[in-house]
Amino acid sequence: MLRLFLASHGSIASGIKSSVNILLGKSGNLTIFDAYLDERNLKDELEEFFQSVPDGDQVILLSDLYGGSVNQVMYSYLTKPNTFLVAGINLALVLDLSLRDKPVTEAELRDIICQSKEALQLVELTPTITKEDDFFEE
Repeated sequence: MLRLFLASHGSIASGIKSSVNILLGKSGNLTIFDAYLDERNLKDELEEFFQSVPDGDQVILLSDLYGGSVNQVMYSYLTKPNTFLVAGINLALVLDLSLRDKPVTEAELRDIICQSKEALQLVELTPTITKEDDFFEE
């Protein structure tokens, strides 16, 4: 089974989980942690999470910011078997991964990341042509 652990500085993780729940319903494979909001710490939460992961399950750790303190703590868990870490997440990435229940290969994960990057777009106003404009073009 595929297990996701999403951690962020502040409430980004819980906000993304809220969006996932609205769009997909409750996601049983997504665990979140909002760092620096109370006395809990990420390392303890990760230890507890990994204790609950059955042998053979795949874990994808998701952090909000590459190189940030949350990402640095998660990095030390890459020694765990069958574990990946993805930094700089967005909702498209988490939705895609939340829809999966089977483990993914590294190549599949790279493709999912690539697709989620394409979800970042500058949206520009597209001019519309009116009938009056058509008249002057002839």
